[in-house]
Amino acid sequence: MREVINLVNDLLWGKNILVVMLIGAAIYLSIKTNFMQFRLFGDIVKILGKKEDNGEGVSSLEAFFLGTACRVGAGNITGVVAAIAVGGPGAIFWMWLVALLGAATSFIESTLAVMYREKVGNKEYRGGTPWIIEKRLNKRWLGVIYAIASLICYVGVIQVMSNSVTQSINNAYGYGVKEIAVILAIIVGVIIFFRGKKDTIIVALNKIVPVMAILYLVLVAYVVVTNLTAIPSMLETIVKQAFGIKEVAGGGIGIVIMQGVRRGLFSNEAGSGDSNYAAAVVDIDESAKQGMVQALGVFVDTLIVCSATAFIVLLADPEVVEAGKKIGEMAMFQEAIKNHIGWIGIPFTIVVLFFFSLSTILAVTFYGKNAINFVIESKEMRYLYHIIVVLMVYVGGIEQNLFVWSLADFGLGIMTVINIICILPIAKEAIEELKKYELKLKR
Repeated sequence: MREVINLVNDLLWGKNILVVMLIGAAIYLSIKTNFMQFRLFGDIVKILGKKEDNGEGVSSLEAFFLGTACRVGAGNITGVVAAIAVGGPGAIFWMWLVALLGAATSFIESTLAVMYREKVGNKEYRGGTPWIIEKRLNKRWLGVIYAIASLICYVGVIQVMSNSVTQSINNAYGYGVKEIAVILAIIVGVIIFFRGKKDTIIVALNKIVPVMAILYLVLVAYVVVTNLTAIPSMLETIVKQAFGIKEVAGGGIGIVIMQGVRRGLFSNEAGSGDSNYAAAVVDIDESAKQGMVQALGVFVDTLIVCSATAFIVLLADPEVVEAGKKIGEMAMFQEAIKNHIGWIGIPFTIVVLFFFSLSTILAVTFYGKNAINFVIESKEMRYLYHIIVVLMVYVGGIEQNLFVWSLADFGLGIMTVINIICILPIAKEAIEELKKYELKLKR
């Protein structure tokens, strides 16, 4: 199993097949939508600002929080730090590029997800890429493969997130990883097994996402303000190393690009179809409206949160960061924050990371539940899945396993290939919906 997964990962990620597919699709769809992510940015923000009373239904803002919760996770810290550690500062430029162009891809796939979802109750919907494949392309078998690949990815992601929390607390205070893993598993179990009028995962994320975003952005604002003079040279370094002569001459430019695109995708999900599970559940009549909301999520994730992490690391004392790099990505990040705000940086990192990781675990649990519903309609299977989630939180928490990262990369890679191949031929339908919505906006 390891050999097969490593072989596929090497083919998709190592040979840059996904890089070409993602950037190619993003450029193509940006042109086809006349760069809607820039033209309609103001309108997109206004959509989220409108108060919607959906009762038992899911509002645009709630769907945005759900999508953001999955995008904005510990990967925004560990993934970005890993990209800098392996690919250097230049990798950040490629992360930005993936986000700027990938927002159009996110718009197309999310719009299609709303168009081809199914209604399962009063103001209750479910859908995602598997439903697009089945309803529009009449290939249920391919939808099942996509759903299974997403479950494989989520099993890996849950363990990675859990391990990020336990390792950060263990590194800082020496508490046992088993005890921390048990507490985290109990918190997740209470949230996902508790039943209410609305899905408790969505209710919990409505509270968690704004808190974690504000906490993190306040810190970054402080770091930027106190390092204003260093910002121009930092930005120059990012751009220079993205296209650097030294990197090209040394054959390292491929590593720089691959790390940026790989971690950019792992973070913002544009092109993977992952956030389609969130887009499809919103109680809304206009599919393009929800597509625009999810496009904004890509900007928030990469251009704001990932950039925030990069700035914290790149503006810190290089010697401090280098010392942390030898211990691991999380230690490197903790040392960088400590360099900026002193001893309080350690508990602050733990709190932020806890919220980031918990939100991602809850979001992928919600997505996974939808994937299972597509494969087999069974209440027992959903309960079993929730039990497996809690178990994976514990297993991931007590042991750092590099194979788990490979598992997440494998699932994400398969999802992305299937999603892009399926949405490109029918993208015109989503573009037509965009034109209709633009006419309405003008009126």
